[in-house]
Amino acid sequence: MTASGTNSPAGGRASVSAAWELLLPVASAPARGRGRALQTALREAVRSGRLAPGTRLPASRELAADLGVSRGLVTEAYEQLTAESYLRSGRGSGTWVSGSARAAAGGARDLAPRARRVSVDFRPGTPDLSLFPRSAWAAAHRSALGRLPHGALGYPDPRGLPELRDALAALLTRRRGVVADPERLLVCSGVAQATTLLGFVLHGRGIRTVGVEDPGSPEHTALFASAGVATAPVPLDEEGLALEPLARSGVRAVVTTPAHQFPTGVAYSAARRSRLLEWARQTGGLVVEDDYDGDFRYDRAPVGSLQGLDPERVAYTGSVSKSLAPGLRLGWLIAPASMTDELVDRKRTMDLGNPALDQAVLADFVSGGGYDRQLRRCQRAYRERRDVLTRALAEHVPGSEVSGVAAGLHAIARLPEGWGPEAEFAERAAGAGIAVRLLREYGTARPAEGCVRLVLGYAHLAPADIVRGVRALAGLGRKPS
Repeated sequence: MTASGTNSPAGGRASVSAAWELLLPVASAPARGRGRALQTALREAVRSGRLAPGTRLPASRELAADLGVSRGLVTEAYEQLTAESYLRSGRGSGTWVSGSARAAAGGARDLAPRARRVSVDFRPGTPDLSLFPRSAWAAAHRSALGRLPHGALGYPDPRGLPELRDALAALLTRRRGVVADPERLLVCSGVAQATTLLGFVLHGRGIRTVGVEDPGSPEHTALFASAGVATAPVPLDEEGLALEPLARSGVRAVVTTPAHQFPTGVAYSAARRSRLLEWARQTGGLVVEDDYDGDFRYDRAPVGSLQGLDPERVAYTGSVSKSLAPGLRLGWLIAPASMTDELVDRKRTMDLGNPALDQAVLADFVSGGGYDRQLRRCQRAYRERRDVLTRALAEHVPGSEVSGVAAGLHAIARLPEGWGPEAEFAERAAGAGIAVRLLREYGTARPAEGCVRLVLGYAHLAPADIVRGVRALAGLGRKPS
């Protein structure tokens, strides 16, 4: 469940709360009991404070679609809780948690200590797991289990189920501009396994070092190391991977995140993308494209994949870890034709293929339109949370700067001068119960003395928690006397 926040009629800024997990009983309740279950879940969410006064609830049509129930059932629940003073509504202004609901929730909150330790986790990398479409996924699971023949439950094709490869190829072609031949698409246990598979194949071809972005994801180094391949850091500039250092490194393969560089948030320029492919053609090299959050662009349509410009020089990887859940361990790899057979052989010896039923469920979810709906839902929520973060920083930390394109699940914030040194700031944040990551933790470059640059994950946080966390960070700017 996502509630969208705007300014309330009273002028106060409303918070936004993601509380899907509180409404799970509604999706699993018998049909005749769903109305009562929804009213109970909403009532308890208000009483417990999870839905704070001033929170705007989603439109009845949106919530009904999310829960898989009728719009009338949601409307009835809103009307009942409005009559009980838990909610308030106005013509054309939506439905909100009533200010008088504070009294209902206050009794329980008053039992807690007045001075409560702030605890907000801004560490990046995690989506909002409460947005996982449990009802739709359960329906796809039942459908897949009912239609699969007995033979499909045997050892699968190590490349993946044909229907999933067909569905993913169509999806990636349509949404990301990938040249996706289902015969060359390999279903993997996330981008982690795709990277490891590439490492083994490159090692078998005599390549012992792969270039990685600096700063970049530390996981790449560990994954390649497991295949006996070292990594060489290649610095970035404002357009993407710096090509002169890449050429000097002598590497024949390099890992990139061109749609939304992790962690800086830079989108590779068109000129840089073109020159990177030119480097690959001239050197006989390989560009590995980690498209970890390419669907989440908020200020414009997402930039198409690099692989679509030269599929014989780019290996494309992606997964459902940010759009659905990392625990599903479902991803894909599309490599140049010259590497496909080696990758399939390595995948066969590694695990004999991904679970057939999980693949069938994802195939049904994608082909039935559920995946597109999920992406739209996540885009709305994450765009709103990024806006909340940037507004909160502007309001509570004047002089701070947010860099990178409006995309993804994290942002880079540079704090005003005088807030460092970074190590001391990180210690003060930890002492205040605020978990943060410094940009310096992802690369070799070191900022000027006193400069503090944070990598702030926001997708997994309710907007009210984002604001609370930024307020707490703002207090850390005043050094202890």
